[in-house]
Amino acid sequence: MGIKVKSIGLIGLGVLAGIGMSLQFPAVAQKITNAPLPLDELRQLSDVFGLIKSDYVEKVEDKKLLTEAISGMVSSLDPHSVYLDKNAFKEMRESVQGKFVGIGIEVSMEDGYVKVVSPIEDSPAAKAGILAGDLITRLDNIPLKGLQLEDVIKKMRGQPGSKLVLTMSRKGESKPLVFPIVREEIRVQSVKAKMVAPGYAWLRIAQFQEPTVDDMVKKINALYAQDPKLKGLVLDLRNDPGGVVPGAIGVATAFLPGNSVIVSTKGQLPESKQVFYGRREFYAPPGAKADPLAKLPAALKTVPLVVLVNAGSASASEIVAGALQDYQRATVIGTQTFGKGSVQTLRQITADTAVKLTTARYYTPKGRAIQARGIVPDLLVDETAEGDGWNSLRVREADLEKHLSSNDGKPEAAKPTMEGMQDQLEEEQRLIATAKKRKPLEYGAKDDFQLQQALNHFQGLPVQLAKVDPKAEKIGAKPEIASDIKADDKKIPVQKP
Repeated sequence: MGIKVKSIGLIGLGVLAGIGMSLQFPAVAQKITNAPLPLDELRQLSDVFGLIKSDYVEKVEDKKLLTEAISGMVSSLDPHSVYLDKNAFKEMRESVQGKFVGIGIEVSMEDGYVKVVSPIEDSPAAKAGILAGDLITRLDNIPLKGLQLEDVIKKMRGQPGSKLVLTMSRKGESKPLVFPIVREEIRVQSVKAKMVAPGYAWLRIAQFQEPTVDDMVKKINALYAQDPKLKGLVLDLRNDPGGVVPGAIGVATAFLPGNSVIVSTKGQLPESKQVFYGRREFYAPPGAKADPLAKLPAALKTVPLVVLVNAGSASASEIVAGALQDYQRATVIGTQTFGKGSVQTLRQITADTAVKLTTARYYTPKGRAIQARGIVPDLLVDETAEGDGWNSLRVREADLEKHLSSNDGKPEAAKPTMEGMQDQLEEEQRLIATAKKRKPLEYGAKDDFQLQQALNHFQGLPVQLAKVDPKAEKIGAKPEIASDIKADDKKIPVQKP
């Protein structure tokens, strides 16, 4: 859709843009390279620093200037590389544990306005009725225009139980919307499950966290206790922004033969060229004495499987969907995923700060690039019988400014012409008007259209397919894994699950 997002932050959740990442916490603060320093450019930086110190209208602290210089340098690379100050670094470390303090909302800074990327499922923001695409104009009646995203985030933070009033602007609404919200500690429920029809189960993963694999095992065993002869299982990854990679490897491994290749990575450093297998050392928590997947019923390896995805399925959820699709273990149903196929590594700089740096790209077991491509479902099915609703208006990775290319040699979608942009705008207005008439979608409910189509697929009934999106990448290509990724590489990546 060509929407440009300049910077992205999160309130009450430590994952930027709702997009998952792999984490590394090396003890070293700096890596020494043999590359010569660009002395002329460093002199320019020193000159500008001195100029600001001597001529700026008011005094500026050295720490602020240098911190902002580091932040700007890192954020100029791609949408997911970022410098983390003390508070942001603390939130990042807490995020993988699945508990946060805030209102539960992902936000971005777009053209000077604070835009809602997505409310977190079951959070105060979601319960209040805040929607993706809403613009936050005021906090406690204080205008936000002109503030930096970091300053806005600080204003949104507070103690559990304290109140915050958000004034929002929403497309299609002539008047501002006001949402009083109470801050609270948010515990994201990573895994949900239930029987949705006789013989058929629904397993939803909202985000990949440290406890996800253990929680999944408990939920699956509970399902099989209800019905030991399951005829089909729906793995719901819609609006799953990703999270920690070991969780994704564990979930995919639960449905695949042991020792299967789940995902590979490729980057500049030798250690970034990795192959991740469906083995305990790749998904079990550090120090775990037993294989968490050992307690799963053997029938899970062969039960008919459908994976539901949409434009909000990103990173770790794309790893799972891509692996299950490559092995033809599952039928992927829904709409094209977000396309966040890059690895972010957390390099600790000081005891309280770090840089989250993009270090590699992800590839499916058959070598398909996920970055800026996403996973195209086997069966394209809209969110509702009438169309794809709000999901069709969501920003994807390829829409982000400075996004990393797929590096697979295939051209990206051409930018729309003026005529095309006008048609697109008219279509967006139509979709907004239609979506406003619908009540919010509850995943797993009886009126969940995509879930019902998944059940139809299991039962051999007709599946209502979406109109084919000509921009979507066609599936079926079967490239081999990049030749410089060693298929027999058994080293365990240094990643914190």
